[in-house]
Amino acid sequence: MKNWLKDPLLLFLIVGALIFWLADLVPSTGDDFVIDITDNHINRLTDQWQAQMGRPPTERELTGLVDQYVREEVYYREAMRMSLDQNDVIVRRRMVQKLTFLTEDIATNRPPDDAELQDFFRQHPQRYRKPARYSFRHRYFSVDRREDARRDAVNALTDAAIGGDPFMLQRTYAERSEREIGDLFGEEFAQGIARLTPDDAWQGPLRSAYGWHLVQLEQQLPEELPPFAEVAAKVAIDIQSERRELANQSYLEDLLSRYEIRRP
Repeated sequence: MKNWLKDPLLLFLIVGALIFWLADLVPSTGDDFVIDITDNHINRLTDQWQAQMGRPPTERELTGLVDQYVREEVYYREAMRMSLDQNDVIVRRRMVQKLTFLTEDIATNRPPDDAELQDFFRQHPQRYRKPARYSFRHRYFSVDRREDARRDAVNALTDAAIGGDPFMLQRTYAERSEREIGDLFGEEFAQGIARLTPDDAWQGPLRSAYGWHLVQLEQQLPEELPPFAEVAAKVAIDIQSERRELANQSYLEDLLSRYEIRRP
């Protein structure tokens, strides 16, 4: 008797009948079952297709787009009629996200003018200041290949016959910040580079995440604030980002003022 419960087709039909039964329990108006395809819909579907494909859709493709829109609209209305959007975390988060996007679009629909860009640049110089950068070469002494890699590195400072070991990364680096060097070699090595002064001679040894290194520091560029023209595009992006953040915060505060928040 219970074998019929294992039949997937029968279960599908039962679930489908249950869904339609629940849908019939929900009152609806005649307008709920009317889908008007307007010129605006056609233009929007055409623009979306052209933006994605780089060409306008053919007549057959446009018909398919309209059919897909109708199918989605029917499913959407039935889902809303059955209240499938309620208590759904994914739907909830998506609606919050769309409202946030709407607020941000309103806040950023006007690009900042040159005076605003210049003013923002003067108020936030730390955002655009370039850190000190180092150009160097290194010779590597592996702790895995040698009995005492540090000792060999020290001896190599005065004995050119002592060579280094193969290294998986580059041998030379140009204009890298201390942070970038630390990401590659480790913080201890980066701090050691920052303490050196440019010199044609080999210096060190410095410890890295891989072993020991002799370093030839070729150039050290000091921290500097670049000219405005060089970072104008980034300033514009930062202004728009700040506008979005302020708009969201202001909108949230306005909404919260309308609600009574009861906490335990």
